[in-house]
Amino acid sequence: MSSNCIFCKIVSGEIPSGKVYEDEDLVVFHDIHPAAPVHLLMVPREHFENLDVAEARHERLLGKMQLLAPRLAREQGATNGYRVVTNNGPDGGQEVYHLHVHVLGGPRPWKRL
Repeated sequence: MSSNCIFCKIVSGEIPSGKVYEDEDLVVFHDIHPAAPVHLLMVPREHFENLDVAEARHERLLGKMQLLAPRLAREQGATNGYRVVTNNGPDGGQEVYHLHVHVLGGPRPWKRL
């Protein structure tokens, strides 16, 4: 845990969040500035900055996040598709340097890639 990381504070319960899922590895909650009708943040309990510093030991966790995303998207109402996004570094649009995955769904307010 990093003492000045907002996601570490959410994971520890120091800052409240709209949690939709949690287990021994992850906390998933609603983004406070949603970019889509469904906008979840999947945050590992372990603090590491992004995919650039992920290690082989994170493989199970990263796979778990990818497999959990469809279920949570559907449960939150994204029944016609969703997007899974991981921003990495400044040019990748990362704002919080604790690895996290965005799950976005509902009518698309964003441009196609």
